[in-house]
Amino acid sequence: MGSPDGGWYDETPPHVVSSSPQDKGVGVRAKKLTINFDEYIKIEDAQNKVIVSPPQIEQPEIKATGKRIIVELKDTLKDNTTYTVDFSDAITDNNEGNPMGNYTFSFSTGDHIDTMEVSGYCLNAEDLEPLKGILVGLYPYDVPDSVFHHEPMIRVSRTNAAGQFTIKGVAQGEYRAFALQDADGDYVFSQKSELIGFSHDKIVPSSKPDTRPDTIWRDSLHILDIKRVGFTHFMPDDITLLCFKEPMTDRSLLKVERTDPKKINVYFTYGNDSLPKMRGLNFNSDSAYVVEASVNKDTLTYWLADTTLVNQDTLQIEMTYLMTDTLGKLVEQTDTIEALAKVSYEKRMKEKQKEIEKWQKEQEKKKKNEQAYDSIMPPEKLEFKISAAGTMDPNQRLYIEFEEPLEKCDTAAIHLYQMIDSVWYNCPHQVVQLTKRKYEVVADWKPEMQLSLEIDSAAFQSLYGPWSDKRKMGLKVKSEDEYSSLTVSLSGLPEGIKASDMTVILVDSSDKLMRQARADNDGTAEFLYVKPGKFYIRAFADTNGNGEWDTGCYDDDLQAEPVFYHSEEVDCKQKWDVTRQWNLTAKPRFKQKPEKIIKQKPEAAKKQRNLNLERAKKLGKEYIKEKGVNL
Repeated sequence: MGSPDGGWYDETPPHVVSSSPQDKGVGVRAKKLTINFDEYIKIEDAQNKVIVSPPQIEQPEIKATGKRIIVELKDTLKDNTTYTVDFSDAITDNNEGNPMGNYTFSFSTGDHIDTMEVSGYCLNAEDLEPLKGILVGLYPYDVPDSVFHHEPMIRVSRTNAAGQFTIKGVAQGEYRAFALQDADGDYVFSQKSELIGFSHDKIVPSSKPDTRPDTIWRDSLHILDIKRVGFTHFMPDDITLLCFKEPMTDRSLLKVERTDPKKINVYFTYGNDSLPKMRGLNFNSDSAYVVEASVNKDTLTYWLADTTLVNQDTLQIEMTYLMTDTLGKLVEQTDTIEALAKVSYEKRMKEKQKEIEKWQKEQEKKKKNEQAYDSIMPPEKLEFKISAAGTMDPNQRLYIEFEEPLEKCDTAAIHLYQMIDSVWYNCPHQVVQLTKRKYEVVADWKPEMQLSLEIDSAAFQSLYGPWSDKRKMGLKVKSEDEYSSLTVSLSGLPEGIKASDMTVILVDSSDKLMRQARADNDGTAEFLYVKPGKFYIRAFADTNGNGEWDTGCYDDDLQAEPVFYHSEEVDCKQKWDVTRQWNLTAKPRFKQKPEKIIKQKPEAAKKQRNLNLERAKKLGKEYIKEKGVNL
């Protein structure tokens, strides 16, 4: 007795049996395509996986019904043009999910079919990450650059999870390749927020007969045979587009907020050296602020210098600032804003009174228990942070940071002592102001130094009154034996880039920047006092010398600053002096980034499952022998 298990599985992928119009047909004028299969089928994620080329401004309707796929094109067909509908791997049978494999349907409105293909990769210019779902297309080589702004590409494709693309149905000719993260579906570069890539390299499609290995598996572990299979090799197949977003230089006011009653934060979309003019409408704004700007000057903090203004819940301000108009020019704009404290003065006073009452109860309890107590509540102390704690690296910088601007900083009250032969001596140092809230203690740090940083009480006073307390901190500079060193020697620089332009970066396994160093004129970058660990090496050409990676600009014909990756992991161990010779261009850019730190992993290829083999194993050896199943 038993129940039937349903029999043997269907392991045959779907096949096309007919179509209307005929696949690779010519002189086609019908906009409705019907493709018939030998079994029920389905399409996965047609909107993203199925690409129609030339691109369709009005999206075609693509649906699977029973044993057929129907594609209805909405745009008017162009004369003498090859159309391709690339289904990629979206088609599977309905029951078992057997993949059909990559499938492309094509037809022509003219008298011949264009069959050339070109392929390549799209990478993020900043970190060489493969870009998934980016639109890639071709323009004729001799068109003006402005065409990218107002005319769709003539042939298109989309990148897969490995950043790879193949543009099919290409005619003989000369082309340029472009990439676009098309936010609005118009197939042109119309917004600065869109990721783009472009190249001036001339693309001339060609092909040749070639062979590739085809592995035949006995089962999931054993290879039965490897055969050489002929195919048509289309070239070029290594087009590489490095994609970037242009800087958002349009300036507008984002918001004004006063989450802390002591300061007003003003946020812009883009910075400018010209700071806004702030005129108080319900208060005297002369000398009312201490202004602090972010590095890019897109965020401004106006610290209120007068405590009476801090206690005022609403500050009305007339602010005149530069903004970008509809023509892209900076013009003056005047707005009236209300800086409203998030927590009212009355509520803050109630909270303060609660703190006082709580302190008084604690002192009364101590007095009752005949413990030491205070009769006067001690004043609020100015808190600050010191960047080092106990130990520090020989190349580490020592900072003193505050949460609010200072009214006073007595650098003579900051002492640094060094122990030599069990005796403390003054250690030469300087205290340098970096910002209104950050200072650096500069000294000649050397391995194994034992130090004491001592700060007298009242060395610092806040803009709002509180003084700092006394602070003493012992510091020990680590020994050289606890570190490694790394020397990277660069060669194979691209044309037009000098060795001294290169900035070399150490990154961890998550591609996070750990250290960076500028190469010298010989192309050598040195990293001293490297903490033991495994690293990867990245580099970029700092062509404008500003010390940071810069993006590109299409209208200025400016590519993003080139980035390179050393393809091997670097193991830095204690007491080791590690060297690496690195030819930047020995490998093409799409093969440089180590697989371990690539975040965008390629999708696993759809494979046909051998369900009959699994069923046969369950049925037992006798049944296997009876049915003649070969394991």
